[in-house]
Amino acid sequence: MNDLSAPVGAVRSEFLQVRGLRYHLRHFGAAGAPKVFLLHGFLDCSATWVEVGAALGAKFHVIAPDMRGFGETQWTNVDYWFPDYVADLDGIVQQIARDEPLRLVGHSMGAQIASLYAGFRPERVAKLVILDGLFLPDMPAEIAPKRGRKWLNEVLDPPKQKYYASFEELAERIRKKHPQLSNARSLWVARGWGRLEPDGRIGLCADPMHRMSGPGLYKAAESAAIWREITAETLFVDAEKSVFAKAISKDEKAMRRACFRNMQEAEIAGAGHMLNFDAPEETAKAILGFL
Repeated sequence: MNDLSAPVGAVRSEFLQVRGLRYHLRHFGAAGAPKVFLLHGFLDCSATWVEVGAALGAKFHVIAPDMRGFGETQWTNVDYWFPDYVADLDGIVQQIARDEPLRLVGHSMGAQIASLYAGFRPERVAKLVILDGLFLPDMPAEIAPKRGRKWLNEVLDPPKQKYYASFEELAERIRKKHPQLSNARSLWVARGWGRLEPDGRIGLCADPMHRMSGPGLYKAAESAAIWREITAETLFVDAEKSVFAKAISKDEKAMRRACFRNMQEAEIAGAGHMLNFDAPEETAKAILGFL
């Protein structure tokens, strides 16, 4: 277990059986308080939520799952189908928040999961927070043959696990992608993203099969149709220095957000895409103010 020390309160781990997989969840705050679910982004895990989770835990019972194939949750060891994440979230809330109004906070990939769930089950979700998310570009049909061929080749030669000699080496790799992080901060993230293998090397906590392209195409119109079903109050929290926000035009961004009938926007100055560990204090403050 690679728990990071929470600055406020204790982190409690729990394992559940969800749709045939052993799922890991981190809990923050009092068990009897209103619940908030934190959904991490791609190749991330619940370990890097501890500062945000602990801050929210002063008022809420916060649940941060490791989604399938990430963190301490079981790997499938086959390529991943995105709708399974949404079904997994439904399986989790059915077990631990069956009759309660849901407050969902999703970052990046987690934002897409949370937003689709809020559209599929609008009667369940009262509040929705999108952290620097919903920027995936639409994929034209013309790329389908090339993408399908690439996927078939990856099935024959699947992605392999990446190993590092030490947590320090992994931290150096993280700093190259997130140069604003200090040495200590990047090592903190590395200890959340990696784990010590029996041979002494550091392996990533994410199933390498996540790096497969997959044969499907992202169609923004399908997501938009689902988003229009959402009735929850929604807060978009953008990172000023996010590189992902540039993946779609300003007009496309405005069109997507117009699907949310009760929407607010905020921006974290100076922050990069990884709001949960780049600007945890400001991110938690924005979430708390909305919730």
